[in-house]
Formats: sequence, C-alpha cells, structure tokens
Amino acid sequence: MPLFLFLEPNDEESALLIWPDAISWVYILTNSNHTVLYIGSTIDLRTRMWEHKTKQNPKSFTARYNVDKLIYLEEFSDVDEARAREKFLKKKTLRFKLELINKVNPRWIELSAT
Repeated sequence: MPLFLFLEPNDEESALLIWPDAISWVYILTNSNHTVLYIGSTIDLRTRMWEHKTKQNPKSFTARYNVDKLIYLEEFSDVDEARAREKFLKKKTLRFKLELINKVNPRWIELSAT
C-alpha cells in the first residue's frame, strides 16, 4: 500500500506519493525550534515515526531532545543502500545537511506520515 506524505496538513494537492516498491527509508528529524538534527533509517516508517513521537525509548537521543518532526526523506529499494546512505549523511557537515534539507523542503514543513 502506498504511503502519502503531506507538505501541508490535509492538503491533498501537496501530497507526495511514496513508491510501493520502496522497502527502506533514510530520514531526517528535527525539533520544534529547528536546532537539532537526527538522521535515521528504517524499513517501517510509520512505526518508526510513532516511536519517535510517543518517545517509546525515553532515554534515546530523540526523546531527550524532543526530536520528532520529519523534514526530509529518501526512499530505497535496498536496505543496505539505505544504511550506507544514512552512514554517509551522518559523516557530512551540518552545512551539507542543511543544504540537502533546504533543497527539498525549504520551509521545513513537517512531512506527516498518514
């Protein structure tokens, strides 16, 4: 089943379709003040976002720093490629990461997984 991300809440025209053959994602989260970034990868985006939003692991980095706003997403058909991309992005400079986010989502609108 495809996953839709909405750049504007409840605005079907802003929906981005996530391809059904994507089996893994690399994502970037931030906090409400946009002062912290977190890069992760997952094979189950909906569940992973629920875990971040509900702070399922209260001692985790994302829970401690209130990082649960999805602002960037890449799809992969291969889990190993996604993990390699996650590691690559984690090694890049903050400037590189900000340019990557701003190229796709310049207003840092939350990408709601619905």
